[in-house]
Amino acid sequence: MSIDLLDPVPKSTLRARIAERLRGAILAGDIPPGAPLVETTLSARFDVSRGPLREALRQLIEEGLVVTVPYTGTHVAALSVDDVHEIYSLRTALEIFAIEQLWARRDERFRRELVERNDALIATIDAGDDRASIETELAFHGLVYEASGHRLLQRSWASLRGRLQLYWAAHHRAHGRRGPRRDSHDSYIAAVLGDDLAAMRAEIADHMRRGAETTERFLNSLEPPAKREGKS
Repeated sequence: MSIDLLDPVPKSTLRARIAERLRGAILAGDIPPGAPLVETTLSARFDVSRGPLREALRQLIEEGLVVTVPYTGTHVAALSVDDVHEIYSLRTALEIFAIEQLWARRDERFRRELVERNDALIATIDAGDDRASIETELAFHGLVYEASGHRLLQRSWASLRGRLQLYWAAHHRAHGRRGPRRDSHDSYIAAVLGDDLAAMRAEIADHMRRGAETTERFLNSLEPPAKREGKS
């Protein structure tokens, strides 16, 4: 027997496993937005000490899925219409900027990678794997940031990924399906592989607007009628 098999399991592995299970429960809606995450309850549930649990929670905080509020505690990040407006307006600006940075650098490798990532997204949609479709959709949109060569922009994109996972999970539930439509990125791909930068900017703005409006309608549907009337 290899001596490696007798080595202790690294704490980072335990942290990653806890983070993965919590992430899955959050994105599936099993732990809803705003729900408290109590350390004593979770450590008993996972049968672990608070050390790796706290590390897992810190990881999810960095991803934007979990937030800690002084005197209130740790809870799943909430979804609000204002949040949707902010995230999609920022994404629109960032993605247009990313496209502008890479426009003259779109080579055959970029074109091939874009198509391959869309194929991977479609495969997860066809498999009915909602969580995997969220990951592959993030990878699809992430390519323009990666190819931009702009490191600060790439860090900005990384900071948005966690919240986007929450929004896309809500977006999918709004449609009552396990992932986006198979053809949801066809016009995006056609524009990014085309020669009209202005058309690409318009496509991004329209793509983001559609996503924001659908998610906003879903969030409004969760509010009691009296609260919705109070906003009108």
